[in-house]
Amino acid sequence: MDLRELFTPAAIAAVWEEVMSNQTPYLGTALFPARKKAGLDLSWIKGSKGLPVSLMPSAFDAKATFRDRIGVQKLETEMPFFREGFKIKEKDRQELLRIMETDSPYLREIMGRVFDDANELISGANVVPERMIMQLLFAVNGDAGISIKANDVDYTYNYDPDGEWKASNYFALTGNRKWNVTDKANPFEDIRTAKTAVRTKTGTELTMAVMNSSTFNLLGQTDAIKNRFLTTLGATIGFISDADVVKVMQDVAGVTPIVYDKQYKNESGVAASFVPDGYVSLLPEGPLGNTWYGTTPEEADLQSGQSKAKVAIVNTGVTVTQILDEHPVNVNTFASEIVLPSFERMNETALMKVT
Repeated sequence: MDLRELFTPAAIAAVWEEVMSNQTPYLGTALFPARKKAGLDLSWIKGSKGLPVSLMPSAFDAKATFRDRIGVQKLETEMPFFREGFKIKEKDRQELLRIMETDSPYLREIMGRVFDDANELISGANVVPERMIMQLLFAVNGDAGISIKANDVDYTYNYDPDGEWKASNYFALTGNRKWNVTDKANPFEDIRTAKTAVRTKTGTELTMAVMNSSTFNLLGQTDAIKNRFLTTLGATIGFISDADVVKVMQDVAGVTPIVYDKQYKNESGVAASFVPDGYVSLLPEGPLGNTWYGTTPEEADLQSGQSKAKVAIVNTGVTVTQILDEHPVNVNTFASEIVLPSFERMNETALMKVT
């Protein structure tokens, strides 16, 4: 058995596509669709959305007045690189050969474990852009940016260098306004304030409120929500369902709550949530930016017929590469990506810190 013919990047990609068809996609995949570009450099236009400005009156036979662009700021940066792999060692290969020769019923299970290792690499690659996107949508303390530090590498990107977004689109509640002060909090008024600020600035209507279940549960505990549901005797109901909370938020606040509780393991192997407690991200309909993938070194240099490596691309820009070490005989499999989201509609979003 030539393991390279059975366990190829193309086979890994096919298995991954089958696995993904049965999984719920990340929220960021819909909000920041994947796109591909060559190289490392990334530039985008931030904050170009503004209210329409009435045309200037003009006399006949007069030259037109040229207007300035509304709030256009071009941002440029270099996208970060990620790569990790695993190897099938000589002893592992001998074990596979032994199982095949005995026609063992466990061969399928053993091979499944080998493909699972590759799937773990691709899953890890997909965590990276989702983690970046959620750091942008849930900018802790209003500091909009991306920070990933591990393996002696520091990737830090500031998406609000002049603090303009934080000043106008970030709302940190204080005192009795916090949602954990259940008898005083008024989520309807808080959301209305944020929606009005974004609408006044950009003309965009915020329609979604993304939060985790811990923050969502606070909504159902506030008197402002519960007072919308009265018994026949006029008393407030002590407990209301999640569906009731969603409905009253849609009817009164004009936003649909979206609970997002997916987690990942960070570089230290510790479970972490994409969405932090006590934050609500208010978003408009439609994509907010793009998830840009660059061309990895493996894709650029190892796909030629002259290379001994085998390469496949999954999820737009994740490169799966297989290389054979001849001494000792190891089959090395890598997943790599160059990825960074652009956030063109950043000024059309708002963030509330509610606890």
